[in-house]
Amino acid sequence: MGFINSLISGLSLGSVYAIIALGYTMVYGISKMLNFAHGDVIMVGGYISFCMTMYIGMPGWAALLVAMAVCTLLGILIERLAYRPLRGTGSLAVLITAIGVSYFLQNTALLIWGANPRVFTSLFKGISTMHAADGKLTITPESLFTIVACVIIMIALTLFVNKTKAGKAMRAVSEDNGAAQLMGINVNQSISLTFAIGSGLAAVAGVLMCSAYPVLMPTTGAMPGIKAFTAAVFGGIGSIPGAMVGGLILGVIEIFARAYISTELSDAIVFACLIIVLLVKPTGLFGKKISEKV
Repeated sequence: MGFINSLISGLSLGSVYAIIALGYTMVYGISKMLNFAHGDVIMVGGYISFCMTMYIGMPGWAALLVAMAVCTLLGILIERLAYRPLRGTGSLAVLITAIGVSYFLQNTALLIWGANPRVFTSLFKGISTMHAADGKLTITPESLFTIVACVIIMIALTLFVNKTKAGKAMRAVSEDNGAAQLMGINVNQSISLTFAIGSGLAAVAGVLMCSAYPVLMPTTGAMPGIKAFTAAVFGGIGSIPGAMVGGLILGVIEIFARAYISTELSDAIVFACLIIVLLVKPTGLFGKKISEKV
């Protein structure tokens, strides 16, 4: 049953990557910006949830809602102050700003909470682990709920983008920013909404990740953020199904690499798989090749 346990763990980890990657892929798909500070929003969500449960005594679900609200507002603030003034400028300026915002969030967390790791209380504390096949198959509540949450979020996000007025406006901005503006769509509002949704999802991912791996520090979101961006590129950045599939595949590859090859080489194997996929299909698994007229 070791294989099945590893598969479940991989899908659980991949679900966290997928939820984070959804934020990356939405922001890039709508505004054509790479928000590399997205990983640190995960860390902020984890710390907010931690403070709500440890110092105020909130139940886990209420702390998660507070974390989502704070991160949603943080995402809107980041877009308004850091990225909106750079819209229309070169991608290098946006990239440097994103790195700056990332370090700002990390150092702010360092000043507020310190460098010492905090032990995170699981959102699913008190829920029993399920065992099957004479105890050889183990399914933790963190794994089960993370996978279910990922599927629900992906379906809800797909329906929102395809069926609602706000979602259709976001798609129009993604297709042609200028034409959407001429048609009366509020481009700034659509992009802010995208950042808000992505940051709210980052809070969910942060709480789920810290529930499964209960160590919280200012750099908690750095590597998961990079891997989630890798998952978004793997699946085809700009594609919501691609972000989910890419995240799940990446999580499974990482866990199997740890279990059967080497713990030290697992990250290298993940990024090597990305390189191989991009060599074969540069647009990612679900990406579309776009032709530009010159």
